[in-house]
Amino acid sequence: ELKLLTIQYIRSSLSDPSPRRSKQEGAADTNCSFWASAEASTYASHPVAPPADADPDTFIYMNFMKRHCCYDAIPTSSKLVIFDTMLQVKKAFFALVANSVRAAPLWDSKLQCFVGMLTITDFINILHRYYKSPLVQIYELEEHKIETWRGLRSRDDVSEILFDAIYSLLKNKIHRLPVIDPTSGNVLHILTHKRILKFLHIFGSMIPKPRFLQKSISEVPIGTFKQIATVQESATVYQALSIFVERRVSALPVVNEQVVALYSRFDVINLAAQKNYNNLNMTMREAIACRSCWMEGVLKCYPHETLETIIDRIAKAEVHRLVLVDSNDVVRGIVSLSDLLQALVLSPAGIDALYS
Repeated sequence: ELKLLTIQYIRSSLSDPSPRRSKQEGAADTNCSFWASAEASTYASHPVAPPADADPDTFIYMNFMKRHCCYDAIPTSSKLVIFDTMLQVKKAFFALVANSVRAAPLWDSKLQCFVGMLTITDFINILHRYYKSPLVQIYELEEHKIETWRGLRSRDDVSEILFDAIYSLLKNKIHRLPVIDPTSGNVLHILTHKRILKFLHIFGSMIPKPRFLQKSISEVPIGTFKQIATVQESATVYQALSIFVERRVSALPVVNEQVVALYSRFDVINLAAQKNYNNLNMTMREAIACRSCWMEGVLKCYPHETLETIIDRIAKAEVHRLVLVDSNDVVRGIVSLSDLLQALVLSPAGIDALYS
């Protein structure tokens, strides 16, 4: 029996997030909270006035995130896939593929509560830890139940303010925070970097546009430009998994002198869809050739392009990062959602959650 539940959640209120806020400016919405296996932010969540000698543009996005809660960022309609912890690990990953989702909350029917999350990172860790050869079955993937394999963690409630959600995501190097209804304990949505930036992009017209958006990415600079994790086109999938685990990156530019593709953590789940997870000796060239057409491809940016152009490209394409290349398509850096949120929201508050 496949113990999973798919929920289609329709938000009760839509377009403008402001009607759902308290009459007190910047107050938290008491109808939402979120959890993650992460510590809560200890930084003040109320909007701040810039110092007299500071550029007020610097604080626009920081204060925007401090004025809105996680519920505000939930899309009009969203789908949740929820797994029972008694479900076999293999069936759970097949269900992620079938529903085109990257993570699912875990429900413990004995405790009658949500106890954690199952993500693509878990799939990568299983393959990396237990893979031996194409001839040896990965028993832990084929036979284990979720509750057997995964050390389930208790829920930590943290502030419902979007600013604190961003801090928690970046500080703990996690990619998802379930938004919880504190009254019922139900999961309403899984908040991600992508959704937060999309929310900012949609409602950006409500706030003044900072002048620094017209600066080029080389002037700012925002992104990773040193020790960039890449993988050769001739390398094996297992070698790519090792880089994911050791470097804790979410995507790898695939290179053959020039960048030829981008292989992300989400691409790894395609191995489950095609039942190729027992053959991790295939090359990256082979893995890219057989992946589904809906997988995100390579989206690039250039040093002369403005920050506004880059944010628009990421938001409209709904991707997690752009590969910064030179005129010869040689990789020079990565500009990710984490880099943008750190620079736009946390750095003005004097917080270095991403690089500390």
